[in-house]
Amino acid sequence: MTGHDAKVRTIRNIGIIAHIDAGKTTLTERVLYYTGRTHRVGSVDDGTTITDWMAQERERGITITAATVTTTWQDTVTGQSAQINLIDTPGHIDFTAEVQRSLRVLDGGIVVFDGVAGVEPQSETVWYQADRYHVPRICFINKMDRPGANFAHTVAMMRERLSSVPLPVQLPIYEGEAFVGIVDLLRMRAVYFSGEAGAPATEGEIQNQVLGGVEARKELVERIAETDDALMGRYLRDEPIGEAELYGALRRAVIAGTLVPVLVGSALYNRGVQPLLDAVVRYLPSPLEVRPVEGSHPETGNLERRSAVPDAPFCGLVFKVVSDSFVGRLSYVRVYSGLLETGRQVYNATRQSTQRVGRLLRMYAAKREDIDRCAAGDIVGVIGLKDSVTGDTLCDAEYPLLLESIEFPKPVIRAAIGPQIPMDQDRLMKALHKLAAEDPTFSVEFDQQTGQTVISGMGELHLEVLVDRVQREFEVPCAVAQPEAAYQETATRHARAEGRYVHQTGGSGHYAVVRLALIPGARGSGFVFENRAPSQDLPQGFERAIERGLQGAMEEGPLAAYPVVDVKIVVTGGRFHEVDSHSRDFEIAASMAFKRAYLQSRPILLEPVMAVTTRVPDAYVGPTVTDISARGGRISRMQFTEGQKGYAIEATVPLSQMFGYVTTLRSLTNGRGRYTMALAHYAPVSEDRAAEIIEARRDRARRVR
Repeated sequence: MTGHDAKVRTIRNIGIIAHIDAGKTTLTERVLYYTGRTHRVGSVDDGTTITDWMAQERERGITITAATVTTTWQDTVTGQSAQINLIDTPGHIDFTAEVQRSLRVLDGGIVVFDGVAGVEPQSETVWYQADRYHVPRICFINKMDRPGANFAHTVAMMRERLSSVPLPVQLPIYEGEAFVGIVDLLRMRAVYFSGEAGAPATEGEIQNQVLGGVEARKELVERIAETDDALMGRYLRDEPIGEAELYGALRRAVIAGTLVPVLVGSALYNRGVQPLLDAVVRYLPSPLEVRPVEGSHPETGNLERRSAVPDAPFCGLVFKVVSDSFVGRLSYVRVYSGLLETGRQVYNATRQSTQRVGRLLRMYAAKREDIDRCAAGDIVGVIGLKDSVTGDTLCDAEYPLLLESIEFPKPVIRAAIGPQIPMDQDRLMKALHKLAAEDPTFSVEFDQQTGQTVISGMGELHLEVLVDRVQREFEVPCAVAQPEAAYQETATRHARAEGRYVHQTGGSGHYAVVRLALIPGARGSGFVFENRAPSQDLPQGFERAIERGLQGAMEEGPLAAYPVVDVKIVVTGGRFHEVDSHSRDFEIAASMAFKRAYLQSRPILLEPVMAVTTRVPDAYVGPTVTDISARGGRISRMQFTEGQKGYAIEATVPLSQMFGYVTTLRSLTNGRGRYTMALAHYAPVSEDRAAEIIEARRDRARRVR
């Protein structure tokens, strides 16, 4: 093993992911403190945390943007040391893009659960996102100090809702009602915490009040042995298995995704943090232990793999871009293979352009330090990549590789925006486009029908935060209209049409004829294009132009100027002229054909329907259910939560009926209710409501004109 390979084996690229208010940022602050990166513990309530550095984060007490920090830790049991590149991610669904792009570049994750609430909706969302990217995980059940915390119930919910095999490696220790420590089941030792920041943990014998310790240890060993044939044979022969062997087998099972260790603690009261750090070093993989990154050759399309070694060609992924007031455009890059040095020219395989690395930065949330070089396994900030955006692949020009990009959910809410002073229009647009370059779930467009600038995002909070940033960071006062749901249009029956764009009056003319069939697609199928036209009628050289014309026409449907989705277009024929036909002509003809066919296809409006989970005390269940039903919601499940003495009400509700729900819920429950909301699916709007929506848009267009 080379010296660099040995160094890569000590790297842990991990993220802390969870539902909002589970305690991610509080845990991150303890991690930084115990690893010696900070000398005092920051507080979410006081607005003194390291990773929540934005003004909006500190004022609201929530994480909005994922923050990267680098620290080190030595396993207190095995003595193994590791460099930990840690990303603290948001828990609110409105900022899911931050979680998604972080998971794309991580090698492991800590999933935090609230010991009282158990598995909450966003916990499920991030869990399955981690599944998609094959991210090995360990779990930390937090807030075990709170009344109603239930370790066994939370583990049972994990089995039921997460389709996983949670494996408790610790049990909580209580003295009366107080959570004071843990049982380390692998070592069968009790570990006690004083609760004081920085105070060392003390070990002792397991006392009688810890029920089920022996049985839990037996199940733990059996589960681990089941993942290793050699260990299973020894277990069945009742031969002793050493701690180091159990650690090794459990590590292999975690990396393979077979088992998920479960630990317990209370981050706020400094209990269980050091054993969690031990578990990060001990069980989560280094960049060399995860599957090599895969990509395709930009020209041949052949699949290629790159391992996290320095002598491989350089390859990295831009997973985040921010506009920094001090250093300008800052790109976050995960280096998958090879080396990267300051001043080097790199090839952007996505944009097919060469760019220069101006500076390399080791990130520490809002702070950073310059470095000269980085290598496979590193996560760094790069200055100088002017044309790179989120999802772009950087590589060696002589060994090009195109990695899979990052897919993000589509915005579900939109609102018109304008400057308070008309002369600020250009400044407003520059600010909005900078924010859109940072956030792939935020878009800016001009509504042709109403003549307004429209911003779209993942929810009311998402747009509220971004507008606040426009006014604070870019100093552009602006006004925002009442948000509305991001409706879509689609077809419901087959249709055929022809588009003719012919202007021949002598000299260079224009000639294009396109015939096509429009076929309704399944929900979520998107746009499907197929060319069946004979080449003698439509040469292949015009195919891309026809597709561009169709995509352009679908951006604003003829029904109500909303995007058209889920249709298949089959080009069946057409005509061209040897001299007068141009690509632009076929774009126009295709657009004309589409609009004619679409109006014959009995188009309908689609609206976003949200999965809403509302948690309320028992006394407020009736009024809450009544209100959800009045909003057109359908209750799918009601589950009593013993620890919270209340119900979790799960329902699907049209987004258009959920604006202002937070105020109503507070009123109904005397401020004790809370809810989460995520996109469930798109569904047809009734004819009566569709007519109202279309007329409202036309009315706005008339007023603007």
